[in-house]
Amino acid sequence: MLIFFVAVILIGSGILLFMKFGTATDKQQLENTTTEKKEQDTQKQSKPQPGKKQQPSKNEKSHQEKMSAIIESDISKDQKINKLLNEMSLEEKIGQMFVVGFQTDHPTEQPNDDMIDMLENKYAGGVILFDRNMKTKQQVTQLNENMKKVAQKTNGLPLFTSLDQEGGEVSRMQDQYTKIPSQQELAKTKNKKEVQDIAARTAKELKETGFNVNFAPVLDLSNSDTRSFGVDPEKTFQYGKAVIDGFHEEHVTGALKHFPGHGRSNIDPHHETSSIKENQEALLKSDIYPFKQMIQKENHENFFVMVTHIKYPSYDQKMPASLSSKIITDLLRDELDFDGIVATDDLEMDAVRKYYSFKDMGVEAVNAGADLLLVCHDYDSQVETYKGLVDGVKKGKVTEERIDESVTRILKQKLNES
Repeated sequence: MLIFFVAVILIGSGILLFMKFGTATDKQQLENTTTEKKEQDTQKQSKPQPGKKQQPSKNEKSHQEKMSAIIESDISKDQKINKLLNEMSLEEKIGQMFVVGFQTDHPTEQPNDDMIDMLENKYAGGVILFDRNMKTKQQVTQLNENMKKVAQKTNGLPLFTSLDQEGGEVSRMQDQYTKIPSQQELAKTKNKKEVQDIAARTAKELKETGFNVNFAPVLDLSNSDTRSFGVDPEKTFQYGKAVIDGFHEEHVTGALKHFPGHGRSNIDPHHETSSIKENQEALLKSDIYPFKQMIQKENHENFFVMVTHIKYPSYDQKMPASLSSKIITDLLRDELDFDGIVATDDLEMDAVRKYYSFKDMGVEAVNAGADLLLVCHDYDSQVETYKGLVDGVKKGKVTEERIDESVTRILKQKLNES
């Protein structure tokens, strides 16, 4: 009987011990499982989500702050450019290569939603205004300032703010700015010094209203086109240089157009393509001469070169100039030795949009050697061109090194202005 009671006591003690240690073990396992789940949740939360801009932690600098810090640092310009390129995403680099406009029925001091999207989410490096966007000097000044603020808040980079203020018929807000004679009239009635003074006055007014780029002067040779200085290649060069020098006095960058010169064509590229059927030797002595002289005699940082959509079969049997590596890279870059910014004419012109998709045009133009892509009017065209170029790089149609080459020129120009 005694043995029986002892056995019962021992068995009961064992059960109690088992329950105690078993419960402790289960509790520890539960705690371990909970800890692991918390760690997984934390990791999941900290992992970047596709399509979402990551907010910096409390002590971490934002992307805009990092970019601004690089720009404001005391290192050399080349070092700044390298650091900026390393900080920028592919999408951001490509965005810097776009100059875009926007539609509006009533000019205001605010960009519309399409423009804000292009600046904030497509990182557009430049904007261009037309009469549709402009009413008064005060309104234009504030509009440019507001667009610069959007760009600055996005990535800290300066914004190209541009327009076409050639004079004559191609003049914006003519009731607000001082009237500018056409280039044809200037060539007939003014000397070089007077032309330079007029250009400086124009640039001063543009600078005061927030612009830093003016797509002028026209160097096309023509007897009939009022936008031309005439048919004398040397005089066209001299007067074109006077315009660029006048702009530079007031820190406005000009643009020589329309390389390699389309004065021989009677067809407006806004509406249709055309060809200049002249041999290379003749073109170099005439149409190309003013551009060549400007490239040899002027600082390349003082002007862009805008390339036309017209075809030149003696250089390229197939592609228009704006999409031709034979004209932009072989002729303009290598033969004429131009190292500044090359811009396309507006890619929405019928001379190219009738024959190429916007998705393909950006790829073709960049591979040809263009740095800036102008898409001046329609938001959908801008987005299609932008996405086409991003996709082109990701699929290997365009190298990122080629993108970096253009963005380096753009950043160099912007750092000069800032």
